Amino acid sequence: MRDANPQTIYLKDYTVPEYLIHSVALNFDLDDENTRVSSRLTLSRNPASQSKDTALTLSGENMKLIRINLDDGTNPSGADLHLPEGLWAGQPRVNDLSKDQYLQTQDALIINQVPQQQRFVLTIENSINPKANTALEGLYLSSGMLCTQCEAEGFRKITYFLDRPDVMTLFTTTLVGDKDRYPVLLSNGNKVAQGELPDNRHWVTWEDPFNKPCYLFALVAGQLECVEDRFTTQSGRDIDLQIFVEKHDVDKCDHAMQSLKNAMLWDEQVYGREYDLDLYMIVAVSHFNMGAMENKGLNVFNTKFVLARPDTATDSDYEHIEGVIGHEYFHNWTGNRITCRDWFQLSLKEGFTVFRDQEFTGDRASKAVKRIEDVNMLRTRQFAEDAGPLAHPIRPDAYIEINNFYTLTVYEKGAEVVRMIHTLVGTDGFRKGSDLYFERHDGQAVTCDDFVNAMEAANNIDLSQFRRWYAQAGTPVLTVQQHYDPSAQTLTLTLSQNCPPTPGQALKEPLHIPVTVGLLNKDGSVAPCKLQAGGETSPKAPTVGSRPGRINPPLQSLLQLTQSEQVFTFENLVEQPVVSILRGFSAPVKLVMERSLDELAFLLSYDSDTFNRWEAGQQLAGQIISGLIADWQSGRDMHVSPIMVAAIQQVLEQPWDDLSYFSLLLSLPSETYLAEQMQVVDVEAIHAAREFVLLTLAEQLEAKFQALYRNNHRDESGQFDSGAIGRRRIKNTCLSYLSKLENKHIYQLSQQQFNQAKNMTDQMAALTVIVNNPHPAKQQCLDSFYHQWQAEALVIDKWFALQASSSMPEAFATVQALMQHPAFDLKNPNRVRSLIGAFSQSNPLHFHAANGQGYRFLADQIIALNTLNPQIASRMVGALTSWRRFDEGRQALIKTQLERIMTTEAISKDVYEVASKSLAQQA
Repeated sequence: MRDANPQTIYLKDYTVPEYLIHSVALNFDLDDENTRVSSRLTLSRNPASQSKDTALTLSGENMKLIRINLDDGTNPSGADLHLPEGLWAGQPRVNDLSKDQYLQTQDALIINQVPQQQRFVLTIENSINPKANTALEGLYLSSGMLCTQCEAEGFRKITYFLDRPDVMTLFTTTLVGDKDRYPVLLSNGNKVAQGELPDNRHWVTWEDPFNKPCYLFALVAGQLECVEDRFTTQSGRDIDLQIFVEKHDVDKCDHAMQSLKNAMLWDEQVYGREYDLDLYMIVAVSHFNMGAMENKGLNVFNTKFVLARPDTATDSDYEHIEGVIGHEYFHNWTGNRITCRDWFQLSLKEGFTVFRDQEFTGDRASKAVKRIEDVNMLRTRQFAEDAGPLAHPIRPDAYIEINNFYTLTVYEKGAEVVRMIHTLVGTDGFRKGSDLYFERHDGQAVTCDDFVNAMEAANNIDLSQFRRWYAQAGTPVLTVQQHYDPSAQTLTLTLSQNCPPTPGQALKEPLHIPVTVGLLNKDGSVAPCKLQAGGETSPKAPTVGSRPGRINPPLQSLLQLTQSEQVFTFENLVEQPVVSILRGFSAPVKLVMERSLDELAFLLSYDSDTFNRWEAGQQLAGQIISGLIADWQSGRDMHVSPIMVAAIQQVLEQPWDDLSYFSLLLSLPSETYLAEQMQVVDVEAIHAAREFVLLTLAEQLEAKFQALYRNNHRDESGQFDSGAIGRRRIKNTCLSYLSKLENKHIYQLSQQQFNQAKNMTDQMAALTVIVNNPHPAKQQCLDSFYHQWQAEALVIDKWFALQASSSMPEAFATVQALMQHPAFDLKNPNRVRSLIGAFSQSNPLHFHAANGQGYRFLADQIIALNTLNPQIASRMVGALTSWRRFDEGRQALIKTQLERIMTTEAISKDVYEVASKSLAQQA
């Protein structure tokens, strides 16, 4: 049963480790059901520890302890775990501890008497069952392959250890196994020895020359094929690159390999960081709780972020693969060489690295599109997290289960905080700060403050107030009021900030918020952006013109809001300009500013900032949809403002070089985003209003959508340049609009694209249109797709997710039926996310059905998952956490299911923490 009072861990209670581990030699005798682990630890008392407790406490769970040996140097045991014969067997050895010399608990091993004045060697032998490990933490079995996931606290499920990130040590790992069952034996670092053993067995020894915490340990063993390449660093070193996959996936690795080389080159050019080992390995695993893991030299990836072929992966898949490959590679410096002192500092590595991978993707593809997509996700999902019962700062101050803090707040908002520092100090200043950070802390476990300190020191800037972003939860609200004085030719902007209370933080202090502003004349040209004395402009601000002997006014200004309210005045404005504010989404805030529909349409046509141009279209559509929601709720007829139609028509008639960006300008706000704008969410009204706008635009602009579709419909399968990707994207956006017309011609058009598509982007786009409309060939197409791709697990994940997120009336019945489908597996996280996750998180209309059937269904699955994989179960609870946002009837239904989850026998602490916080009273 669950502990009635699970322990809460607090940042304020941090103390240094009482012992240090200088080196560890690991020996694994591999078996699917009975792997034997021997570890030899060289330890000493930590001189920095102030604790008076002399006992050595090691973390450990779910393993069978075989024996312990303590060598204080006076009578060495003689076992050499660098070699395969170092595995223990037979009779007890000298220095073996008797049972009265240690205490074994459910989650720890406590040894009362260890040397205090010199180094000592502790050798532990235990056994584990990888096959029974459905939680996928520690060492487990995935599709016949043994692999590990040790972040955050999985290593303690392999052997007893000081499982905390500030204990960094040198690892030597020997793997022993049957040559047929485990022909490939991989671990961190460099391969230093290998050999043959009797009984068709072999062994390999790996040595990692860099100190690392145990969460970066990795082991992979199984029947794998290797795809190889090479990269030459800027200093001339040759690095061997290897990607290991199952045999049938060898032909899907080219893009991942090229992405890795792209990331290595980019990190050298932008950050001056060169790879430090002679070998870099990636392994693709089908059962994985996360996207990927940056284990030193041996990255373990979810197959979703490695495998791609034009006919099996969409353009979006290709981009995500490159981004995730880059993310894990960039961790080598921002996460591995410099790691976290404690798990409260998780955003130190994740926020910084997400920022790095976002910039990498932007440089590789379209910066405008990448920025919009990142902000879209932040505002639809992370802002909801900030507004709910699980709100926490990017550096949390307490947790029950650390796995629950691998959140959008830590990752995505953490990246926005790093981006704000970049905005404040400029590109060159940020590079100087990061160089100093690497120089100061290479090989150390440090804190978020250490990162900010380096930025301050390198740029001679005071970021004291800025540090509040690390400690305060919630999304600030930025309110803007404007006043133009025609006689003085000045524009005054009054900026104010406030942040709503969040659990445990009722009162908020003012934050340091960078607000980038541009001004436009009524003809769409750029207005001068000259601040009166006291204003601050952005580093490297672009200027207008180049007249000799004249200082040109900047095209935009950086306002630094540090008080609850501040006034900024622009001068030399002969007419009232249109304000473009929060350009590039310069801070993760909610912007409140009165805008007319005409003004928003103007910005959609003329704003030179790509983000704000798109944002104007989103606000224009959002205001119109909001009015239609009120009409629908009151039973009035709905009518779309002609301003909306004219604005989209103008976008359609303009020439565009970046077709992917063009398609985003045509896209309406999502139902999830629209729900975030409502005090009480009405899923039916949101869906009806948004669909009405789509239909109206399709009816009135049909000819233009048809022409755009025809002009961009061509076979470019296998081509992934920006032009080909953009043409596919705009074509499929047009097809989505046209599908709302529900006529025979459009039905034929979508089915024709589905049948003739030679790439997954076009095939999935057509099938999406078919599934989300009353298409007469819907079931035929779904069956055909499954038959075509049943051997490709990642494609079948798309098939599940598409049906689970359908807006059609039969969606819930379809989800129930798919739970019984032979291809569905509750033990596979990807399959769970594609069906249960897609329904609960991407189908608000049917998940939030008024009869509560969606809530009961999800609770059933969470309870079932709780015993299999608590980490995935707790993530599924997220769909229930915002229950107070809905009407009283739905609130009662969701609350009932949360209470039911809470009272489940043997509930995990992962699920307990999320469910209990969701039910607790909010601040």
